[in-house]
Amino acid sequence: MSNSDFLLQNLNIAQRQAVSAPLAHTLVLAGAGSGKTRVLIQRMAWLIHTERQSPFQLLAVTFTNKAAKEMQRRLQQVLNIKPQALWVGTFHGIAHRLLRRHYAQAHLPAGFQILDNQEQYNMVRRVLKHTNLDEKEWPPRQVQSHINQQKEGGFYPEQVETGNGYHSQTLLKLYHHYHSLCQQSGLLDFADLLLRAYLLWRDNPELLAQYQQRFAHVLVDEFQDINPMQYRWLKLLAQHNRVFAVGDDDQSIYGWRGADLAHIHRFQQDFQPNQLVKLEQNYRSTGMILAAANGLIAQNRQRLGKNLWTQAGEGAPIYLYQAYNDLDEAGFIADKLQACATQYGGYQHCAVLYRVNAQSRVLEEALLKRNIPYRIYGGLRFYERAEIKDALAYLRLLAHVDDDLAYERVVNFPPRGIGKTTVETVRAHARRHGCSLWQATTALLGNAGLSARAGQALAKFQQLIQNLKQRDLTLDELAQTVIEQTGLIAYYQKKRGEKEEMRLENLAELVRACHQFSAQYEEDLPLLSAFLTHTVLEAGEAGQGTVQGVQLMTLHIAKGLEFPLVFLCGLEENLFPHQLALAELNGLEEERRLCYVGITRAMRQLYLSYAQARCLHGMESHSRPSRFISEIPIGVLEPVHLSSAHQTVYRNHNP
Repeated sequence: MSNSDFLLQNLNIAQRQAVSAPLAHTLVLAGAGSGKTRVLIQRMAWLIHTERQSPFQLLAVTFTNKAAKEMQRRLQQVLNIKPQALWVGTFHGIAHRLLRRHYAQAHLPAGFQILDNQEQYNMVRRVLKHTNLDEKEWPPRQVQSHINQQKEGGFYPEQVETGNGYHSQTLLKLYHHYHSLCQQSGLLDFADLLLRAYLLWRDNPELLAQYQQRFAHVLVDEFQDINPMQYRWLKLLAQHNRVFAVGDDDQSIYGWRGADLAHIHRFQQDFQPNQLVKLEQNYRSTGMILAAANGLIAQNRQRLGKNLWTQAGEGAPIYLYQAYNDLDEAGFIADKLQACATQYGGYQHCAVLYRVNAQSRVLEEALLKRNIPYRIYGGLRFYERAEIKDALAYLRLLAHVDDDLAYERVVNFPPRGIGKTTVETVRAHARRHGCSLWQATTALLGNAGLSARAGQALAKFQQLIQNLKQRDLTLDELAQTVIEQTGLIAYYQKKRGEKEEMRLENLAELVRACHQFSAQYEEDLPLLSAFLTHTVLEAGEAGQGTVQGVQLMTLHIAKGLEFPLVFLCGLEENLFPHQLALAELNGLEEERRLCYVGITRAMRQLYLSYAQARCLHGMESHSRPSRFISEIPIGVLEPVHLSSAHQTVYRNHNP
């Protein structure tokens, strides 16, 4: 066996071709369940071991922290390389790393902090309040989306071209105000991270040249999901190096958050010379499931083209159930789970997938009625819990006192006698003078602009923060001191309830998380800022949790997962495909890709179902079966027939 052969062991022909491809731009079109992660890992190992490239010459970018950690872990196993030696991370994580190292060139304060999606939403609401605009007329989520779209397009407020209409002018005004507040508070949102990192390189050619020379190879996972700013960022870096992109145009389902399928189609045009490798052998699903997926996705025109196949055999047919209504559908799914979950390894290996969150209610009721354990996949994560965000807000103030969102969250929590009127006085001063809330507080205290009681309470709050800032403590000691001296622990201890006990346990877990992060941290960036960034980047990802029950989730969340038994429900026109998507250009094709993703989550058995009548958002509707059902090849689907007595129960329940 040659020195390189061990890296190609147990790979199929196409996988070997991708791993050992010549040193040129490469697009690997990797079908669902085709082993793309393994190929990406082995490619990195091949570059290091066979092509004699230094680990420091590789940059690997993916979309989730979970995927990045898995890449690091597996590379460590293959080549015994410390994860810290590698630049492996998400687009946002890599951008953050660059901005921390070069904050001055990026025109940022050293202690800048990152807003998560909810905090960005809160900032937008604050802007609407400052500008006296009604949230009903200007929904915060829509304003937030508009701001992010502008940044993903590469535009800060001063670069936005708009007409003279009231609507467009108002959106621009809101963007200006939002951007000004973020700059004032030293805050960046997720879209900011990418745009700032791009501008850092674009506007500093010498710095860009350093990174272009350093990263001879850029490896990108989930290439079909990149947005315009990520693509521009990648093209800028890749002017003098090689890109190894792995993706699947048939699984591009995030157009609503900026992903553009055109990028994977443009790869061969924009990155030349290049080579294309297709991974079509599937190691996850049976032949029947793949036949359904292939037949469905073949209806799309915007695809590079591939056909999944397996050596695992045909397997069982896909069962199709026509329900009388959504209650009947939920009852059928629950009964089937109760009857056959054991043969698939237990409830935790079974999943129910649906198009919209509102579908989960009747499913949950049916499972509860039969005492079947379940969990909603992608629920509230640790760093999103209220008590954790309170503690983190204090830590954020220690890192950067001008963080207005952190200030507002904890200035009177736990309660310390600082009322709404006092806070509004501080806000008004900050608006008048264009300064942060912390600076406004200092000014008001300095010129006796507050009542004696309010001034005393605010002065104690400022002194508390200043005293904590001066403490020379490790990160976990600092976290412990913060939750003790700010009164968070005492506040929950006084409550003495079950929920409060859980909150105290979570605060203790935060201290342990700080200790664990410190032990593993080997960067030269400020530890507190790095940890706060870690909590934001980690907060947005779903975790498996500990409940050993049926997994309930939307189809968008299901991407990347697999289960022996899968139920795909709600296959009705205007629900799936969704009526909003049908109104958009290329919306139907993205909905079809979403259905393809759902089908290919199943490993051994797949059930499809639809209801003749469904109640959503308090309104009953009657829809035709989804067109996706008719697009599945004949001979793959087998109808499920139940006794008329079974459906009579649901007719009587919901006449």
